[in-house]
Amino acid sequence: MSGTDTTGYEGFTAEERAAMKDHAKEMKTAARRASRADKAAQAERDVLAKIAEMQESDRVMAERVHAVITANAPALAPKLWYGMPSYALDGKVVCFFQSAEKFKARYATLGFSDQARLDEGTMWAAGFALTEVTPEVETRIAELVKRAVG
Repeated sequence: MSGTDTTGYEGFTAEERAAMKDHAKEMKTAARRASRADKAAQAERDVLAKIAEMQESDRVMAERVHAVITANAPALAPKLWYGMPSYALDGKVVCFFQSAEKFKARYATLGFSDQARLDEGTMWAAGFALTEVTPEVETRIAELVKRAVG
């Protein structure tokens, strides 16, 4: 092995380290909660609190996304995942909202994990850029989350 390679791994970004710390904190907090109902209720409060902390443009979109997901896929349970609002089925994250601010991105993202049943042929989208949540976007999100858990 040569020690002259200067293009190697440079480590995690500050945003990635912060997300990992958020995830560790979420795991510790969840482990301390008592009943399943208490855990679910607190997890939703945590998601709503995280959404309330977002900058206005991201917050408005996250509020709409949360409302659409909870109305159209009631089997999905809100929970924080790496500091982001997410929605899980049987404890496994199916979809999540990533604010633009979190990773200093140009747009917010609605992402789907491999748990989502969105398979379509040999290639399909697992993430969607969001710049605004219009009625048309709400309809598309509703369709996607229904398919994801269907």
